[in-house]
Amino acid sequence: MRDVTEGATVWLTGLPSSGKTTLAYALEKKFIEAGQRVEVLDGDVIRESLTADLGLSAEDRRTNVMRIGFVAELLSRNGVVAICPVIAPYREARAAVRERHEGRFIEVHVATPVELCSERDVKGLYAKQRDGIITGLTGVDDPYEAPEHPEIRIDTSAMTLDESVEVLWQALHP
Repeated sequence: MRDVTEGATVWLTGLPSSGKTTLAYALEKKFIEAGQRVEVLDGDVIRESLTADLGLSAEDRRTNVMRIGFVAELLSRNGVVAICPVIAPYREARAAVRERHEGRFIEVHVATPVELCSERDVKGLYAKQRDGIITGLTGVDDPYEAPEHPEIRIDTSAMTLDESVEVLWQALHP
């Protein structure tokens, strides 16, 4: 795996409420403590600004991932660790982002079971989907294509936050 101290993109993909964002900000703290330049490109925050013009169609989701990937690549090639907690449901879009990075891309599958994600339901999306208020929830009634060969796979149902962050940290600093 690439030396992340020279800049890299750590792409956390997984279902809604899998723990991507929580992991990202905890990992960011470790990088800051280690004196590393780091930015979190939170998918939810990006949706409010850089990609506010996009909806949730398959093409818009792909465009969202590509825009975030573009910014992450700019950061990573300039020595910054870009941590991207983004659902990014389609393998093809993640592969295209990986290709842009020329070896500076580390895919982390936050492989939390959908049942636990539904219990956590941080944003109330699973409840809204069950109640028929929304459709197109990734991993429920819209596809999520799990990574086949991520560099790192974390199941947050099997570890505490601190344990998950430590596993990530150790994998990123072999």
